[in-house]
Amino acid sequence: MAAPKSPSLKDLPKVATDLKSQLETFNPDNMKKATTAEKIILPTAEDVAQEKTQKALLEGVEAFDTGKLKHTETQEKNQLPDKDAIEQEKGKQQLFAGIENFDPSKLKHTETQEKNPLPTKEAIEQEKTA
Repeated sequence: MAAPKSPSLKDLPKVATDLKSQLETFNPDNMKKATTAEKIILPTAEDVAQEKTQKALLEGVEAFDTGKLKHTETQEKNQLPDKDAIEQEKGKQQLFAGIENFDPSKLKHTETQEKNPLPTKEAIEQEKTA
């Protein structure tokens, strides 16, 4: 594979003249000294031990032979609800039946009376002048 050709001077990006002069006069001695510290946190011995036990458990589960298990018969026990639960259920069913079978034609016609009338114009004018 051939090495890539370097771009010609006319193809290079243009740099502003003030920035170019700053770059040319840059002195690295003016920079502040800084220390670099690599922060690689290694796992603790406790973390490593915990990971090993977890890995051992997973390997034990994966390598388990189901042929070693004995056959069992499962007996399902269906306990009947007690008397109180049956009564509660009947009450709920009666309530739902009453709501579903409600006949609105049995309702009496009523007239609505407004018990809190608004003040008249005269009463408002009296309050404004007082």
